[in-house]
Amino acid sequence: MDIQGYCAPGFEALYDAFASNFLEHGDVGASFCAVQRGEIIASLWAGSADRDGTRAFEEDTLANVFSCSKGVLALVALQQVAAGKLDLDLPVAHYWPEFAAAGKGEITGRQLLCHRSGLIAFRERVADNLIYDWDAALQQVAVTEPWWTPGSRQGYAPFLYGWTLGGLIEKASGQSLMSLYRQGVAQPLALDGGFGAVGHRSASIADVGPLKKPLPELRDNAIGRSIKEDRQGPVATAFTNPVTLMMGTNGDQWRGALIPAANGHFSARDLATIYGDLASEEPTLLPADVLRASTAEQSRGQDAILQAEVAFACGFIKSAEAQDLYFGSPAGFGHPGAGGSIGFADPQQELGFGYVTSRMGQSLFMDQRAVGLMQCLYRLL
Repeated sequence: MDIQGYCAPGFEALYDAFASNFLEHGDVGASFCAVQRGEIIASLWAGSADRDGTRAFEEDTLANVFSCSKGVLALVALQQVAAGKLDLDLPVAHYWPEFAAAGKGEITGRQLLCHRSGLIAFRERVADNLIYDWDAALQQVAVTEPWWTPGSRQGYAPFLYGWTLGGLIEKASGQSLMSLYRQGVAQPLALDGGFGAVGHRSASIADVGPLKKPLPELRDNAIGRSIKEDRQGPVATAFTNPVTLMMGTNGDQWRGALIPAANGHFSARDLATIYGDLASEEPTLLPADVLRASTAEQSRGQDAILQAEVAFACGFIKSAEAQDLYFGSPAGFGHPGAGGSIGFADPQQELGFGYVTSRMGQSLFMDQRAVGLMQCLYRLL
């Protein structure tokens, strides 16, 4: 395996750890990056970016990182908090009056961010192409009824999170989400990608697909079992209404749309750079006091959709003891994406970690590929 990139002196073992993901765990195209105190200590990439194996995976190649996108979206929301444009404890309807429909008048921005709004899926079956129409998706969210009393329980919103929080950001700021992302995050950090796969610095896009050989699971597949047991229940509906949410991720419609909970396209260097900044003592993206308050635990429990014990800060998942949710230290926070990609911050080490892959495993959290890289890295620190 021809591994490209750089490791700082003393971190050379990461070459072998990264190569093992291709040789033993089925990676076909991937990148990995770690940033500590503003310096890249490793940036590695290898493999192919297309299904035919004719186009190389580069350092700036963008891969669909699915729910890793949620952490970046939360960051944009928190920047509006820092700017005084968004108060997380006011009702969303204060900024977005239409959102008050169907019993949502008291839902707050904080509840959206920490997945306690009850708004986990569209209640009615929606048109397959709805997800490609930003304005139509916001209108549908505004009239959707929560699945349970807001604030009463924790339930992860796999896709609606992007439209509910994205709509709130736009209503509160008076600007488009894409403009806010570019001005507040992408340009200051010179990032390669962003939401969707077009209009960014990098034009290199990886095709995604499943691993040919599934990895051994790090936890029981309770989500899959729940979907099979109740095809009309909240877990199944959250992931399959409409069915296009699980299909077409290599198509032009998906790549050209704004689906901020799931179609972020980033490089590993992007994710490590973002979280490296958030892990630093003097972050540039957020004032330190806002960052401390927003990364404190807001909700913890057996999540009704993820079917696992999960703790949320404001838009970030908190580090846990479970191997697939341990982000470097107990102080860590970040967000994994379906299939195996991950970005996280470890303030104890002032470190940002990013791994993206074009070959998706079956976990919604980290799998053996990212875990192996993290464990190797931390042995070397």
